[in-house]
Amino acid sequence: MSNHVTTRTQEEIAALFTQDLVTGVGRSVKHDSAPKHVSGEAVYVDDRLEFPNQLHVYARMSERAHARIVSIDTSPCYQIPGVAIAITAKDVPGQLDIGAVMPGDPLLADGKVEFIGQPVIAVAADSLETARKAAMAAIIDYEDLEPVLDVVEALHKKHFVLDSHTHKRGDSATALASAPRRLQGSLHIGGQEHFYLETQVSSVMPTEDGGMIVYTSTQNPTEVQKLVAEVLGVPMNKIVIDMRRMGGGFGGKETQAAGPACLCAVIAHLTGRPTKMRLPRMEDMTMTGKRHPFYVEYDVGFDDD
Repeated sequence: MSNHVTTRTQEEIAALFTQDLVTGVGRSVKHDSAPKHVSGEAVYVDDRLEFPNQLHVYARMSERAHARIVSIDTSPCYQIPGVAIAITAKDVPGQLDIGAVMPGDPLLADGKVEFIGQPVIAVAADSLETARKAAMAAIIDYEDLEPVLDVVEALHKKHFVLDSHTHKRGDSATALASAPRRLQGSLHIGGQEHFYLETQVSSVMPTEDGGMIVYTSTQNPTEVQKLVAEVLGVPMNKIVIDMRRMGGGFGGKETQAAGPACLCAVIAHLTGRPTKMRLPRMEDMTMTGKRHPFYVEYDVGFDDD
């Protein structure tokens, strides 16, 4: 075995890590759907051919920030020609809660509403406009409860969504009390809306043995598969997700895509008909939760250095 050690110049070492940009990393590669995007040939969920007996879904949203639901009368919905079904929380055959990370997000309001825009009933009809008119014809009686409308108020009332937790190192109280200088204050950080070009949309086709094919615009196909299975009360392997492309997401279709998909699946299950739900822009921005605003209170101790 030779003990000879080969030395290389810096130029030789650099050459070892230089790739031909014609074939290697760094070469410009166009998106595989780019020609379809610019020509308009790219197929999104809303572009899919519709079936003769396909239903369209519209969700009636809460007009109250916080209220108990006294009664829901869906009988006026059926007075409008073209309506197939109107459902409430009681019609969901499986699990009602579709909370993605933590529980507390019912598919349809169950007994109370907790924000303006929360879905209360869903109506399926032969067109979106018919479904909307029918949903607005339903009679919903509320008993108003005290709302908490401001995050500062919620903080002072200890009205928290989740249990509080603390990141701690050392004794901050003692350090602050003994600091030569101290600066306190607060600031608000505004919320953000994921303004995707394509709104939330799903189209569901019932299959044999209680299964569903779900065409959905989502950043998390597995989560939609899991939640659709849960609201129907079937194993996940009964649900097939088809997700070709999105018209934008930016995080806004990570969890919020599940609502329309689950409502379509429940209605397709109850009617045996293919079902589609595409949220109009106003309903999308009212109904779906996005990046929340934050309120920060700070207390900093420091010295002259």
